[in-house]
Amino acid sequence: MRPIRPAPGTAAPSGARTGSTGAAAAAAWVVLLLGALAYTAWVLELVLATGLDPVRAYVSELAAADQPLGGLFRATDLVAGLLVLVGALTALATTERRPWTVAGFCALALFGAATALDSRLPLSCAPTSDPVCAARETAGLVPATHTAHAVSSTLAMLGALAALVLLTVAARRYGHWPALARLGPPLVLAELAATVWTLAEVAVLTAGRDTWALGVGQRLQVLLVALYVGLLAGCMARNARQDTRNGTPVTAQDPPAQAPAPPDPPRGDP
Repeated sequence: MRPIRPAPGTAAPSGARTGSTGAAAAAAWVVLLLGALAYTAWVLELVLATGLDPVRAYVSELAAADQPLGGLFRATDLVAGLLVLVGALTALATTERRPWTVAGFCALALFGAATALDSRLPLSCAPTSDPVCAARETAGLVPATHTAHAVSSTLAMLGALAALVLLTVAARRYGHWPALARLGPPLVLAELAATVWTLAEVAVLTAGRDTWALGVGQRLQVLLVALYVGLLAGCMARNARQDTRNGTPVTAQDPPAQAPAPPDPPRGDP
């Protein structure tokens, strides 16, 4: 649904480029921001005794079934995934249907759905801190949820990476999120670097060798995704405020405003 161009000499509403409207647009950015905050719940390990080494352990090990605070972190992951999913779907319904934007929000919805699913498929134990768990995992004696968790985690990160790239391209191509257009590229590059770091550490661990910074790489990876989603929410909030100040843009479903009829010319005396 494309917004109708304003008449010559009339300024276009600032929100016309994104097509955001009213309460739904406001709900989208609020939900995404809350989802980003919930996705950083793992920072609670800085003040809570989890028994895991944040330098070496997977983030998902905090939510393992045998961990004392596993239920808390599974709940926050579920909330984060559902909030991002709802926010992405709401944004899809309230933004202009441009290819890069639609693809980006679809990828973000995939990230949210996979994150929520991930929380329902927890590890049974923490392999980086428990040698018995690591041996059982190597021997294939752990529950099938370990494999399912790996698949859902991979889908979540693929969705996140795709969303970061696609929405950054959308911001630079369409110009509706200036802050994201400016800060998106360095965030995407940092996210790619953190992902390469994490994958390299996983390969070292899988080969049976010790890894010293798997947890750092993965935590950086997760933190950058949360920062990006928070930045996106801020950009959407700015557009929603401008829409509120300037009025809702006219859309293709609305009848075009009729220009006022010119006044009748003055008539002379009979």
